[in-house]
Amino acid sequence: MWYRNKRLLWGAGVVAVLILLLILWLTVLHKPEKPDYVTQPAAVGDVEKTVLASGTLEPYQQVNVGAQVSGQVTKLAVELGQQVKKGDLIAEIDSQKQQNDLQTAQAQLNSVQAQRATAMANLAQAQSNFTRQQTLYKADAGSQADYEAAQATLKSAQASLDAANAQIRQATVSVNTAQVNLGYTRIIAPMDGTVIAIVTKQGQTVNSNQSAPTIVVLGQLSRMTVKAEISEADVIHVRPGMKVWFTTLGDPQKKYYASLRSIEPAPTDFTGDTTTSTTSNSTAIYYYGLFDIDNPDGALRTSMTAQVSIVEQSARNVLSIPSAALGRQTKDGSYIVRVVDKDRKVAPVKVKIGVDDGSNAQVLSGLKADDQVIVAQSGAAASGGGNSAQDRAARRAGRGAGGLGGGGFGGRR
Repeated sequence: MWYRNKRLLWGAGVVAVLILLLILWLTVLHKPEKPDYVTQPAAVGDVEKTVLASGTLEPYQQVNVGAQVSGQVTKLAVELGQQVKKGDLIAEIDSQKQQNDLQTAQAQLNSVQAQRATAMANLAQAQSNFTRQQTLYKADAGSQADYEAAQATLKSAQASLDAANAQIRQATVSVNTAQVNLGYTRIIAPMDGTVIAIVTKQGQTVNSNQSAPTIVVLGQLSRMTVKAEISEADVIHVRPGMKVWFTTLGDPQKKYYASLRSIEPAPTDFTGDTTTSTTSNSTAIYYYGLFDIDNPDGALRTSMTAQVSIVEQSARNVLSIPSAALGRQTKDGSYIVRVVDKDRKVAPVKVKIGVDDGSNAQVLSGLKADDQVIVAQSGAAASGGGNSAQDRAARRAGRGAGGLGGGGFGGRR
């Protein structure tokens, strides 16, 4: 009996000790871990809100040099990439037909000039005869019939001369036309530029009666134009005069700066025929924004792809924080930002925000440089069903991106 009671007492003591150890661990040894915050300091920098677009480079001035007469290209005087001056020979077309036409027209002119000489001689003779008959008639030495006959002959001779003069003018026009057509067989450069394409090779035959055939394409490459496709969701936010910059795929680190020159009023695929339009609500609509850039070293080439940023708003050397740090927006338009002090204590701060590009936001008031703001938080406290600071920043950055059905490089940031 005594042994049994001793065992019960021993078991009760062990249980009591375990309970005491559990209480000690829960109250003293086991302390809840502090939340693990990801912070970044408020810092001075640049914030730039841009509209993104994809563009294509083309010469500032480009001309398709074509032929106005039909025939075989007997000589091509330029090569691809060659620099030409205005008036330089580009090509020659077989001119035998035009030479024959010119000779025919010249012969016709010579013929009517001979007819005019005959008409002038007849007019002089008729004038002399009329003068003699007029003198005799006034002296009652000649008949009225002879006088009237001489007068009619004079008028007829004058009419013959007038007809010959008209034929000469007509023949002269034919000669001039034939000379112009002969000149068309020599294709000359209409401007200074570079041969960027050769469409018709030497020996080929061109037919100007069906369409205006292109021989070569000239472009002025010292200055380039960028045609940027701006989505319909973004085009309402841009206007001529805005600053733009772009990079190329070959050198994404180098930025080229310019100003937006114009925005075309119709979409890029607009044909003007509304009866045959196949545009649907699921088709992305884009508008061309045009701007120009000097190209003195020739690094920019025709048809290159330009990744364009149109600067909608910008702030230079201003205090900024990551957009992910912005919390809820209050009624007065300010935002709540959580700030961590040196003791790792968290305090909410109301700040006013200026330019927000989706990655960084300009701070107008409420913070100072080096204030540590929370941009992320690990653990259960970080989950918020899409309401975290990162999610809100992502929604702000993605608002309006790409337009309707748009993809690629379009959008705003």
